[in-house]
Amino acid sequence: MSITRTQPVLLIHGGAWAMPDDAIEAHQHGIANALRAGWSALERGGTAVDAVEAAVTVMEDDDTFDAGRGSFLTRDGRVQLDALLMNGENLRTGGVACVERLRNPIQAARLVLDKSPHVYFVGSGAEQFAAEHGMNLIANADLIVPRERDRLTAFLAHEASGGTDTTFSGEPTLHSHDTVGAVALDRHGNVAAATSTGGTLAKAPGRVGDSSLIGCGCYADNLSAAVSLTGWGEPIMKLVLGKWAVDRIAAGSSPQQAAIDAIDYLYTRLGGHGGIILLAPDGSIGLAHNTPRMAWGIANPQGHQLGITRN
Repeated sequence: MSITRTQPVLLIHGGAWAMPDDAIEAHQHGIANALRAGWSALERGGTAVDAVEAAVTVMEDDDTFDAGRGSFLTRDGRVQLDALLMNGENLRTGGVACVERLRNPIQAARLVLDKSPHVYFVGSGAEQFAAEHGMNLIANADLIVPRERDRLTAFLAHEASGGTDTTFSGEPTLHSHDTVGAVALDRHGNVAAATSTGGTLAKAPGRVGDSSLIGCGCYADNLSAAVSLTGWGEPIMKLVLGKWAVDRIAAGSSPQQAAIDAIDYLYTRLGGHGGIILLAPDGSIGLAHNTPRMAWGIANPQGHQLGITRN
């Protein structure tokens, strides 16, 4: 009896925001590295979960992105990280939030998925769980880069002065958002999704956004699709937008139409901005955003493609 193999697919994003021209090259380089890592896992016969974890780990290690080292700082000058990983084959899920001493929160999320009967750990409890399962705890200062200290100082000075410079005005996502995410389909026909973030610039300590919340910034189910979002977290959470989008696919929409509809719904209902990637179990994809730019990449047996799309 022959075994039917699915052609694997990996789709990733590196944030949707008003990315300046001088940031494009670094984003393309980071996306390319993440695609190579995730695609290598799929080529070796790894699972979709392996692939999204590998891709997101690379972006967490690249301080171009708002995930892992180089993330935006909280108002009190610290890095707090959130991540979620979900397996569409069995709905097993692992999430961590408000972690300050883990270099790769997506790897901690994988440990939760694999090793715990629970789904979600936060703060010091998440760090303790990760350490008990072999992850090294680091100093928070190891996650901070000078660029972000300068950015926070400028933001707080602008806020204190009551100035009218629009550099820091408006929604956080339009001027500062590089949340990263990945969705994958493996040769066994299973999908998975992962999202990781450092949150928004000068966020209140303890604030958790959409990225690590099931059905909001991340979701995966073989009966519908895998999704990862980036953008202004509060509206995305209120709409449970990731689940909203994959449910449209389960009801018959194509991933591309579901992506367009989700971003339209985000804006028309709550005035939100962001970006979305979707991947169905048949390998079809969807991508949409209403921010000025979005960084993304796709890998399949035909090759790799990078994109910085404009809106």
